[in-house]
Amino acid sequence: MFSKLLYSLAVLLGIVTVVFLLFTALPGDPAQLMLGQRASEEEVQMIRKDLGLDLPIGTQYLVYLNDLSPVSFFNTADSDSPFYLDAEKYGAPVQVLGPVHLKAPYLRRSYQNQRPVADIVLDALPGTAVLAVSAISMATLLGILFGIIGALNKGLFLDRALMVLSIFGMSLPSFVAAILVMWVFAFLLGEWTGLPVTGSLYEIDEFEGRRLVLRNLILPAITLGMRPLAVFMQLTRNSMLEVMSMDYVRTATAKGLHFRTVVLKHALRNALNPVITAVSGWLASLLAGAVFVEIVFGWQGLGQVILNALNTYDLPVVMGSIILVSVIFVVINMVVDVLYGIFDPRVRAN
Repeated sequence: MFSKLLYSLAVLLGIVTVVFLLFTALPGDPAQLMLGQRASEEEVQMIRKDLGLDLPIGTQYLVYLNDLSPVSFFNTADSDSPFYLDAEKYGAPVQVLGPVHLKAPYLRRSYQNQRPVADIVLDALPGTAVLAVSAISMATLLGILFGIIGALNKGLFLDRALMVLSIFGMSLPSFVAAILVMWVFAFLLGEWTGLPVTGSLYEIDEFEGRRLVLRNLILPAITLGMRPLAVFMQLTRNSMLEVMSMDYVRTATAKGLHFRTVVLKHALRNALNPVITAVSGWLASLLAGAVFVEIVFGWQGLGQVILNALNTYDLPVVMGSIILVSVIFVVINMVVDVLYGIFDPRVRAN
């Protein structure tokens, strides 16, 4: 457990380092972009000092780590220090426990509207989470169903057709799939499906106000779930074929049990282990992969936030969004590793 925690922290440190170096090396002066071209040199230098951009790159990196970390070992007495823990800046009180200072992680503020990046990202996260959970749920249910159908019709036309669809789904990039799904179901067949080209989970109506529109979720969820659906279908099919050849399944059949009982109670229950393993990993991946789908369908989530931030050179928002998605990905994988150790002694021994 301790080693997994250290490994996860090392991964997060590597992600933060790469993100910091990548966006620090980008051309352009954020202070100049915030103030506009008519700003004086004194105003630009004042903003650069306020943002810490006048510090050496190594000091900027340490300050950034100190802002992100919930634990700080720096002294808070010197208000002129770049490591000064200002409770007003962090938006939460700083708890002092001897040499250790506990605080909320600070993702900086937006260059454009001065809102805390944490507030911007957390406001957009539910939309992405709803899309990812809907996609993984659809992919899991249909993937298991199609996998069972394929296994029970091994070698027949239906099985081969499902395998062709599975290969097509795994090989198609999400942004290409989004365009194709939009073109077919919202443009060509829009009169019959009634599905919009773009839309989000909530829409503003002049009479009803903010209202929930679930039909806008259908096409983005299908697009995002295509690849995991193909993976789950193949995993279920291959696992079912392996389990159906086991002695205990043949024994259950020989005892005269109904075929449906043999398939669902004896075979499927033991065939789902690799599928459950894949579901946990894909859920974290969809949170990151949803960005491209959101942009194509105009879905209000982290994708739109990142796109708008890139267009306006709002680097703190982009960096904060990437780091948040990375933290979610690492935490989910760490929890899954711990659960493996709890439920499977062989994993715990390794």
